[in-house]
Amino acid sequence: MPTKAALQRLRSLREKKTRESLGLFIVEGEKVVAELLAANFPFTEIYATRAWIIAHAKAADTIETTELTAAEMARASHFPTPSSVLAVGPLSRSPLAPAALDHGLTLVLDGVQDAGNVGTLLRLADWFAIERVVLSPDCADLFSQKVINASMGSFARVRTHTAELGPALAAVPATTPIFGCDLSGDDVHTLAPLRDAVIVIGSEGRGLSPAVAALVTRRITIPRYGAAESLNAATAAAIVCDNLRRLRPGISR
Repeated sequence: MPTKAALQRLRSLREKKTRESLGLFIVEGEKVVAELLAANFPFTEIYATRAWIIAHAKAADTIETTELTAAEMARASHFPTPSSVLAVGPLSRSPLAPAALDHGLTLVLDGVQDAGNVGTLLRLADWFAIERVVLSPDCADLFSQKVINASMGSFARVRTHTAELGPALAAVPATTPIFGCDLSGDDVHTLAPLRDAVIVIGSEGRGLSPAVAALVTRRITIPRYGAAESLNAATAAAIVCDNLRRLRPGISR
């Protein structure tokens, strides 16, 4: 039987400062936990109802699993209506290696603060096989429940890094274009074939930050035919990534 302190620890992991302090994060929900288990994410602990444990005996046999009653799950849950499973994993961030952005396609998130957008951007990076995603430190927390849920399992498959964008982009060679998504940019459909590129998506409200905008080598946009003021950041990124993927000669999707 878990102690009161153990249940409080699980509940406290919804706060970023606690996740950073303990070096752990938590995921709740049958679907998202199943997606990450299928992607072989290295969970260290599972807390679940008896019914979930019986239905997922293989996971329960390989990962330390604690059975919770419905009342205990309610005390640990992050949701008004508790699910049947909580999973805890190590919080780790891979450093961005020197010259990592020189080759392949990189998606850079410049202050994207909506957690749903960040998760969706991870999902589309997975869809288009983007080599890596780099987040500025002021993006929504990669290990928040909302980001992980929106990524639909891509959280475990996409190579992600958190880094200061100024130094990272300043080190990109002139042979690798840095495209900034901007309403005043060039039509993305007019780009010439390319093999390597960095695509920068700005925040929902301000767009590209001044420091990052100064390092962009070309601004690109999606032609507008109607009256909408702008596109959602994830929608715009999907259209841009699709076009850049088609421009990579000899490289299959």
